[in-house]
Amino acid sequence: MPRTSSGSLQSLRRANQERLLTLLLRKGPVHRAELARLADLSRTTVSTIVADLMARGLVVESRGAGPGSDGRAKETLVVNPAAAVALGMDFTFDHVWVHLSDLGHNEIAGAGQAVDVDLGWAERIDVAADLLDRLIEANGLDRARIVGAGIGLPGPIEKSTGIVSTSLPGQPWSHVHAADEFAQRLRLPVAIENNTRLEAVAESYSGAGRGVRDLLYVGLSSGIAAGLILDGRVFRGAVGAAGELGHTSVNVDGPACPCGNRGCLVLHAGIPAVLAALRPHLGAKATVEDVLAAAAAGDRACEGVLADVGQMTGRVLASLCNLLNPERIVIGGELARAGEVLLEPLRTAIRRYALTLVREVDVVPAALDLGAKAGAVGGAALVLRERLDLAAALVDLTDPPPASTEGVAS
Repeated sequence: MPRTSSGSLQSLRRANQERLLTLLLRKGPVHRAELARLADLSRTTVSTIVADLMARGLVVESRGAGPGSDGRAKETLVVNPAAAVALGMDFTFDHVWVHLSDLGHNEIAGAGQAVDVDLGWAERIDVAADLLDRLIEANGLDRARIVGAGIGLPGPIEKSTGIVSTSLPGQPWSHVHAADEFAQRLRLPVAIENNTRLEAVAESYSGAGRGVRDLLYVGLSSGIAAGLILDGRVFRGAVGAAGELGHTSVNVDGPACPCGNRGCLVLHAGIPAVLAALRPHLGAKATVEDVLAAAAAGDRACEGVLADVGQMTGRVLASLCNLLNPERIVIGGELARAGEVLLEPLRTAIRRYALTLVREVDVVPAALDLGAKAGAVGGAALVLRERLDLAAALVDLTDPPPASTEGVAS
């Protein structure tokens, strides 16, 4: 009986540790009294558990007002940002980026590498794993303290399996069971996510969407996709395919799209369409950088094509505003760098085609770096945001090793 009682007390203590850590991860900084109220525990119990968590290095004191206070600065409790590390990786067609952050979403280190567009998926994982090894060594980090990895890949991700569905032609990840492959290579819990969605997560935490509960992020690049943050949570849809904005048909009699549809938005507003329209004007070797530079210098042809992109995208977004009523729309991707040449026609189209109640939605450019770097930041944030057993993993990290029984008589 004593053994059972001791085990029950240990289980209760462990449960309370995880409960307080979870609350601090979500609500911190918090005063002890407020933490006791939120956890529905006595102040004595909270003080005992907090003392243990502080001894483990998982919780520290911070001077601030905290929620529910009278405004006076007092000692509050926060999860120690340095207690563990979150890993983000993002893969575009031609780039790989790796990002490491602490538990406070602060960057520890990051690095990227360009890759050949024809490089296979396994070799891309090798590139990312090598980058991670270098970052760990250069920054003196303990690999065992990485609590998870958020991985961004292009294309729809089947939510139940972690398999990448068929997307664009030449997509190296199509039909790859990415969740298994990364888990085996990294030896970590992994979350596989569409990389535009991870850009949305990054913008919501540390970019143009900070503090917004209902956010629509749109990436205008070679492809066009959206990331949705609804009521503060990532929205993926029933099977994980939410956000394929580029394959919304804007002209049912338009050109055929590789997806099987006709007149898709991406065929009219993606980078290939912009270049096809402007190369007769700028030259056969014109790049998106050339287009943006010419538009910034006042080239009317470039301004006109980019305005058309904004107007057509805005018409599609007006329907999404009617359906979802986002508080803010963040426009990212290479084409967003055109600025107001593209954004003002986009806003005008929303005001013209959306319902009166939702048409004044805030439309702003993305604040973070383009592509893989932002996606990797979002991957690390996703680990901290959505790993359900994060508190348990942190307690496990700091559990003392079992006492050795070597040389003890049985």
